[in-house]
Amino acid sequence: MNYYSLNKISPSVTFEEAAVKGQAPDKGLYFPESIPTLSKDFIANIKACSKEEIGFTVMKPFVGESIPDDVLQHIVNETINFNFPLVKVSDNIYSLELFHGPTLAFKDVGARFMSRCLGYFNRNKNQKTTVLVATSGDTGGAVANGFLGVEGVDVIILYPSKKVSPVQELQLTTLGENITAIEIEGSFDDCQRIVKQAFADADLNNKYSLTSANSINVARWLPQQLYYFYAYQQWQHEEPPIISVPSGNFGNICAGILAHISGLPVKHFIAACNANDVVPEFLKTGNYQPKPSVATISNAMDVGNPSNFIRILELFHQNTGDLKLQLSSTSIDDITTEETIKDVFEKYNYVLDPHGAVAYYALEEYMEWNNNEFENSALPKPAGIFLETAHPVKFPEIVEAVTKQKIEVPESVEYLFDREKQSINMQPSFAEFKEWMMSKNA
Repeated sequence: MNYYSLNKISPSVTFEEAAVKGQAPDKGLYFPESIPTLSKDFIANIKACSKEEIGFTVMKPFVGESIPDDVLQHIVNETINFNFPLVKVSDNIYSLELFHGPTLAFKDVGARFMSRCLGYFNRNKNQKTTVLVATSGDTGGAVANGFLGVEGVDVIILYPSKKVSPVQELQLTTLGENITAIEIEGSFDDCQRIVKQAFADADLNNKYSLTSANSINVARWLPQQLYYFYAYQQWQHEEPPIISVPSGNFGNICAGILAHISGLPVKHFIAACNANDVVPEFLKTGNYQPKPSVATISNAMDVGNPSNFIRILELFHQNTGDLKLQLSSTSIDDITTEETIKDVFEKYNYVLDPHGAVAYYALEEYMEWNNNEFENSALPKPAGIFLETAHPVKFPEIVEAVTKQKIEVPESVEYLFDREKQSINMQPSFAEFKEWMMSKNA
């Protein structure tokens, strides 16, 4: 499997080169030259497969010959060594809980897979790889945990000051060792802009071997497909599910659509957005217009120019008509998000985090709109899955105020509260960041 740049200028590369570089020299995102087709037997017998078998089968075609099979199996096994339960919330709505990993967020899978791939690729190299990553919430903690102690890799995380939750901040600022947190006095878009400028800067690239751990990196983006296979493995309805995904940078839902094109049965995808409505507006008007990000209570989705949407367009060969048949998108405001957390807790005793609440509301709304065609039909009514991408404990101020319940802190993060925050404050200035980077020892 080779990967080409979506800017179509740089030459194609292997999985290893795409993972190590992160982004093509022409600044394009890497994309697989072909989409693997999974066998019908694999899908038909998926309930009898182990998580490890599913993980290896799905990832092998994308990795190709870059990693030996035994090493890839070991990487997969370590990546997914926690649960992905599909929990029934109501008669026809299910929650895919993706917060059972070490940092209580869906991004654990991508971060763990990528860190182990880079560890393998760096095994015989003298120069360290420096991972630059911008985070709007959960990415930073997952990357910090995934790469902690990985030999030959330093990690630098940029995050917006006062715009991540307390637990999120502790997860990315308290580990030390090879992890450095940069606290930017600005927005996530400022952080992402600085990272993109760094990759384009000749001086930094001469001094460092740079790569990204955002979902622009194929090694972080592609393993996110696995959640969708694990959801389908647990699916008990005859009809394929409608799947609603909290969407910010659009890497997660893009991976889900890729899994579907590879052969995974899915009835429809919903990109559930908060007030940052670039994609919902595009699907309405055909006009893709990035905007400055808006701060919301579902902060990990506060993205005004989602990097991965270009990959979704590529999956549909730039045909927006075909795209709209498979994907719809809606924007949910903070008031509705809070009301959804309250309603679901009171009706079903299920605690949503703000991101899951956005996805739940979008799914319920979509199914209500489409229920009419099933009223007088012999067809079964639709059922759907929403992705719970983070543990509610990451958002205690919101969730506890709405539910009037104290959220129990899981043991996996309790130790963080005894640690001291360590971060470097900077203005949203690439010049300041570059000066700091150039003064460091590579």
